Amino acid sequence: MSTPARFEPDSYRVFRATGREYDAASRTVTLRYALDDRVTFVETITFEPPAAGGGPPVADPSGPGFDRALLHLHVAAGTSYYKTAAPPDVVAGGATLTVAERAFHRHLYDDGLREFAVANGLPVPRPVTVADDGTGAPPAAPPAGVLRPGLVVPIGGGKDSMVLIESVRHLGPRLFAVNPHPLVRELAAEAGLELLVVQRRLDPGLAELHRTGARNGHVPITAIVSLVAAVGAFVDGYDTIAMAVERSASEETVFVDGVPVNHQYSKGRDLELLLADLLRSTVAPELTWGSALRPYSELAISRAFAGLTRYHGTFCSCNTAFRQDAATGDRWCGNCPKCRFVGLMLAPFLERGALTAIIGRDLFADPTQVPGFAALMSDADKPFECVGERRESAAALCLLAGRPGWRDSVVVAALAPAAEILVGEADVNELLSPHPDLAFPDPVVAAAVDALLAGGR
Repeated sequence: MSTPARFEPDSYRVFRATGREYDAASRTVTLRYALDDRVTFVETITFEPPAAGGGPPVADPSGPGFDRALLHLHVAAGTSYYKTAAPPDVVAGGATLTVAERAFHRHLYDDGLREFAVANGLPVPRPVTVADDGTGAPPAAPPAGVLRPGLVVPIGGGKDSMVLIESVRHLGPRLFAVNPHPLVRELAAEAGLELLVVQRRLDPGLAELHRTGARNGHVPITAIVSLVAAVGAFVDGYDTIAMAVERSASEETVFVDGVPVNHQYSKGRDLELLLADLLRSTVAPELTWGSALRPYSELAISRAFAGLTRYHGTFCSCNTAFRQDAATGDRWCGNCPKCRFVGLMLAPFLERGALTAIIGRDLFADPTQVPGFAALMSDADKPFECVGERRESAAALCLLAGRPGWRDSVVVAALAPAAEILVGEADVNELLSPHPDLAFPDPVVAAAVDALLAGGR
């Protein structure tokens, strides 16, 4: 990467996705970008050879579907570099984009970067235009039947992944992870399933730019991982990608001047519909992507996970464990929104001692935790983290208020009265029930999920 002595974000006007290629021998994608042709970036994405089985892919890595998957990954992954300056124009090189493709990627650079914009004092919605340079052919209808049948489940280390894995275990899934933390590898080994590993290497000069004035912030990482998996469908041979994302991810984190800003935008239902259609219409008609847990709330998924005791000592949803400088044994910090939210979702379905053993401390006995738990229900203070709906937190507190061993804890005693104003029994019942209209497109996978989660009712 070329690096200026001092980075001035507002001096750049155009961000370009300039080149992309795939080397079959090394199973490596190379993505190239530029800011006004003054600063360049190079990223590589390597698909490690499967550890066992798998066999050769049946798709042609030079075919039109693969090329389009690579294009969409190229533009989406560019958000990691675009944000350094956040200029008004994004151009996809070597491409002619359809109206739908331009609209999809504009959503990523607008909705997917709104949290970043808020953190950097930039306007929302994002005033960004996504265009192409007109040098590539527009997509033709992709041929059918190029992907080998197979199911993969992207895994991130949290409880939702493990619930989905146990739901579809009998369908013989492979697991999938980008830059997996040792904890993720440990969970995959505990599950006893093959893990497909992808190494994404950001341009090494990016950190230096951040030190010299470049902007930084949250990107739509779930969309990027999903598109890596879409490219992987051709490299490793599968046609179904089942994400483990609950319906609660669609709720906005905050409104800014009436505009919704969602930390989890690329996990939400709106993006799911857009990306699923994009993959079917431009990559492969048989490529099924979406969330198999979408019909369920975090509360319902937590109820199911409470019974999967084999994973209670291994899983982790706290970001402390996933920091680049984290120690090998780091797990739950016990003092962040993720720890509080996961603890609150599991508490109605576990004994207090069991939850304390998972997180390492009794959050509910600590009066300093009360403001953090209250924020999970707040219209003004909901944290920019992967936490569920406000009413889920209120519903969990209401359930705890009726549980011996929980009702007298400091946190529940302080917050249950406010929670009972926000939600009632009907809300709790609705949160614990599936929404069939959000079911995963593959009916076999959808039925498998329903079978496990229905067992927790």
